Amino acid sequence: MSKTPKTIALTIGDPNGIGPEIAVKAAVDFRGRPDVRVVLVGDAHVVRHYLHRVGGDAWLEPYAGAPASDGAILFHGVGALPVPAFRPGQIDAAAGRATVAYVKVAIGLIRAGSVDAIVGCPHNETAVNAAGIPFSGYPGLIARLTDTPEEKVFMMLVGGGLRILHATLHERIHYALARLTPELIEEAGAACAATLKRLGVAEPRIGVFGINPHAGENGLFGDDDDRITAPAVERLRRAGIAAEGPVGADIILGRKDIDGFVAIYHDQGHIPVKLLAGRNASALSVGAGVLFSSVGHGSAFDIAGRCEADHGAVLRTLRLIGNVPADRAAPAPAGAT
Repeated sequence: MSKTPKTIALTIGDPNGIGPEIAVKAAVDFRGRPDVRVVLVGDAHVVRHYLHRVGGDAWLEPYAGAPASDGAILFHGVGALPVPAFRPGQIDAAAGRATVAYVKVAIGLIRAGSVDAIVGCPHNETAVNAAGIPFSGYPGLIARLTDTPEEKVFMMLVGGGLRILHATLHERIHYALARLTPELIEEAGAACAATLKRLGVAEPRIGVFGINPHAGENGLFGDDDDRITAPAVERLRRAGIAAEGPVGADIILGRKDIDGFVAIYHDQGHIPVKLLAGRNASALSVGAGVLFSSVGHGSAFDIAGRCEADHGAVLRTLRLIGNVPADRAAPAPAGAT
């Protein structure tokens, strides 16, 4: 019996950035796969603009739940961006509004059972906020669109051989540390373990970073870890999750037997992943009941519209979400950047 392919909605991100271009390139590369089905989600006039330039012989086919015809790219249209607002390289509130609309529609496809997961191409925070939509990244947006409390949706960065979930994210470090509780760290650890299972790790082991240097060094550098992270790790263990910590990040990151880590604040998790993976990292928003990932780079307005953007990060993210081993990944077409 053949396995049902995983269907992934690929939203085009900010239509005036490189998102539509790299989405089309990635969808072309994933044509005809038996294990992963990619559905482009965005404005038809934007997608066709890039399809004519980088899509080769591919053509669009409306997605109705069936596999694509030979040579076709599955597509779900969203009428979100007025044609005059499509201006590659320009930051525009209309493009920011459209970025959110694409994700909202993709979440609707998940709720309808039409797709299994979402990969979002790069957004632009300035454009989205200019549209009057409070926005500091995809996790908060996913929380609002799924009616999930924002403190229960976390970001996990994947890249460079690391998987690091962040207990806090885009906020003033003083505020982030002030709202740390055993409950928050416990929820982050549980979300980390659950996500690792969805990514194919059957029995995940997680490591929890310390808040203070050396996880407090038995009180020498503060009692925060004794009060917050240590009780959270104990609760995770009682819940049946193989958790270790708190341990200083500089020590536990070298452990090869740990499948995923919980970072306490933004830089603690971002620096090692970005150092090792750079813009090739994937950023998962987890905890809202939907599997969503964006890529670890921005909209690159300086090269938008030139058809020279590298779509490697999108390919890696699709493989990650689709549980596609690297040796089974479709090769990039000749001449792709």
